[in-house]
Amino acid sequence: MSGSDLALVLVGWGAIASRVAALLLERKAPVRIVGVAMRDITRPRDMALPEGALALSDPAGLAALNPDLVVEAAGRDSVEPWGRAAFSAGADFAVSSTSALTDDALRDGLLAQAQARGRRLLVPPGALGGIDALSAAARLPLDLVRHEIAKPPAAWAGTAAETLCDLANLDAPVTFFEGTAREAAARFPQNANVAVISALAGLGLDRTTLALVADPGGRLNRHVVHAEGAFGRITITLENRPLATNPKSSEMTALSLVRLIENRGTGLVI
Repeated sequence: MSGSDLALVLVGWGAIASRVAALLLERKAPVRIVGVAMRDITRPRDMALPEGALALSDPAGLAALNPDLVVEAAGRDSVEPWGRAAFSAGADFAVSSTSALTDDALRDGLLAQAQARGRRLLVPPGALGGIDALSAAARLPLDLVRHEIAKPPAAWAGTAAETLCDLANLDAPVTFFEGTAREAAARFPQNANVAVISALAGLGLDRTTLALVADPGGRLNRHVVHAEGAFGRITITLENRPLATNPKSSEMTALSLVRLIENRGTGLVI
């Protein structure tokens, strides 16, 4: 790789971050992964870190790596400390755990620091598509945005869904939650991070409706986003394969991060 390659730090080394790293290597992307942040750098990992990447446990170590971009994929608790450290180090910061942005003070604080440093807080589309169209439509008044997320029951295991329906014995799809995007992301942070993305693109966290569905006949993670407004009407449907190592997330989530990273290192951005 050349000296002009994008210097990247990944925050997290779980299913999403390791998949992103593998795809970047496979695609020979013009990227140098200079660091990987983990809570415990001594714990054995299923996948070795990228060659040349430094293991970090303290956000203060970012500055020495001089990163161009820091990408978070470690959970909402990591967003604020690593985001602040990224901006202090002169890097842009991309958020995967977007449920953290339901905290208005946290979001506003990160935005203020980014603007003061001339950097950007980046929200990738994650498991969604068509977010560019929704965001464009929101330049005129929107009347409604409804986002339905349907996943197999196993994907909702270990979440509050277990107290709202009998996941193990469903024989038909069940909508176990319907409310605002803010509430969905707060109550189901592992599964509904994407709710924040559709909300920020359109009507906001408190006016975007989220419906969460457990579908025993489903094999893919399905998203249906419907919006109406002065622009007209749009319905976006995606059916994403779950990550093999984490059914709560989608392969598209990792692919979205790869696209964001590669767009930073190429002249043509689509």
